[in-house]
Amino acid sequence: MKKPRITKPRLAWKKTRKGIWEPYHRKTWEEGGKRREKAVRLDWQGDPEELDRLYWLCETGNHERQKPAPKYTWRALIEAWRSDPRIQKKLAPGTKATYRKTMDVILERNADKDVRRTTRQGVRKKHDDLSSTPRMADAWLQMVSLLWNYGAKKLDWPLGPNPASGIDKFGAQREFLPWPDWMVEKLDTAPDHVRGAAMLILGTGQRPSAAIGMRRDQFQGEWMTVLDEKQDELIEVFAPADLRAWLAGQPVRGKHVLAKNLTQPVTYDTVASAFQKWRGGLKRDAKAYSLHGLRKLAIVRLAEAGCSDAEIQAVTNQSPQTVAFYRKRASRRKLSRAAQERRT
Repeated sequence: MKKPRITKPRLAWKKTRKGIWEPYHRKTWEEGGKRREKAVRLDWQGDPEELDRLYWLCETGNHERQKPAPKYTWRALIEAWRSDPRIQKKLAPGTKATYRKTMDVILERNADKDVRRTTRQGVRKKHDDLSSTPRMADAWLQMVSLLWNYGAKKLDWPLGPNPASGIDKFGAQREFLPWPDWMVEKLDTAPDHVRGAAMLILGTGQRPSAAIGMRRDQFQGEWMTVLDEKQDELIEVFAPADLRAWLAGQPVRGKHVLAKNLTQPVTYDTVASAFQKWRGGLKRDAKAYSLHGLRKLAIVRLAEAGCSDAEIQAVTNQSPQTVAFYRKRASRRKLSRAAQERRT
């Protein structure tokens, strides 16, 4: 490709590795005895008129890439909150981990957006969009409110009224129901990520988000390291044989078990969306069951296998109260058989 003959002051042409010439608006100046340069690529698409329009935007300082980055972004707000020692020393490790996950959800699509442009209508819509996971929806709403108040009262940002204030939460939800056998058997028809997430949640007893994000190096022979959310640390737990067998048969696509690419896992939202679509094609009563229900099913199955509460806690890392609550759902027939067989 030949170099275009279009010339203008401060217009420079650079040749890419593919042999394509691209125009740049190039401005240089002296500052502190050093030569400075600002170059803006002009996406002209081979159209001279578009090139002229973009060039004059740069000349007048109105090109999008010349505008200063917004100061009051969600990224800046969250980074300030996370680095504030007065806040961090007051929070338990588990609370920090929970807050971090919710903040990461906010950052995923809003990191560089101006906080001041957040509207009450937008907050309410997002909260409603998350209604299929009401606990997550309420945690998200709470975090928006918390961060907004921090920015306004501690950083003195010009934010105005809190857009999350007064929006009704979904509130306390009923307990997560352990999956019935028929739904577990239907996993053969589920998308790969859903089936893989189910194996990891049920086999490790972790929360869905922690299980979905597991790395392959967390599995070493018969052992695996799982997340202790209360202490925000990884602990070693024996891996069940069926989980090890399943993992051995999975192709390696990256450092994570459920890999998005070589370095990142698939996101919780991706798996949850696929799960909800798959669940919608099952029986009507399937709607009552969530990915979290597999974690509770892990308790039930361990109880039915005759495990003590302490043994169940050692595997699932859930509280004594939670273990006791879901132990009640274990099959009495299976429990009585296990108990009677121990006598012999």
